[in-house]
Amino acid sequence: MENKITFQGVLSEGIGIGLKNAPSLLGAVILWILTIWIPYINVGTTIAIASIPVALSEGRVISPLFIFDKKYRTIMGEYFMLVGLMAIAIVPAMFFLFVPAMVISMAWCLAIYILIDKQVSPTQAIVQSNKATLGYKWTIFGVQFLLGLAAGIFGSVLALIPYVGPVLNICVIIVMMVAMLGCNGVIYRKLVKEEA
Repeated sequence: MENKITFQGVLSEGIGIGLKNAPSLLGAVILWILTIWIPYINVGTTIAIASIPVALSEGRVISPLFIFDKKYRTIMGEYFMLVGLMAIAIVPAMFFLFVPAMVISMAWCLAIYILIDKQVSPTQAIVQSNKATLGYKWTIFGVQFLLGLAAGIFGSVLALIPYVGPVLNICVIIVMMVAMLGCNGVIYRKLVKEEA
């Protein structure tokens, strides 16, 4: 079996894509915050924010205005059904010392992206995500763990700096979130889009 994603490959390409799109991502989040109080529109923009890695998987700079595309509002029911189905399985799995919940979470981590991008049913999205991540859960977990660990270490060190520490800490969190979104975009492209 060929290795579709590697730890180093996802990190290097994902961080680059994320940083290249940082201004657009910040713009999209600001627009989302500004519209969160508008009924109906807020659901579409929230679904769009959840699908950012799908847009990043194309490797180009995205427009922050993509969150207003009506396609995100048209899949509202399917989106909430998918999130509900995932919660029904993951929450009880947490009672078994978190390991089954982590495995299920890694297996289904691409389901929302597949639902939005491929326009399939919620159950099909879960099944396709499970198949796509087969054999790659450790790589996906490792990328997420390393970025989270790096954010924690840098954040802790920077918090010790008087006065500017909290501001630098916020900057580190933003950079790590942007990097995580870029890495998720690479994982989605390599495991789902390029396999289609």
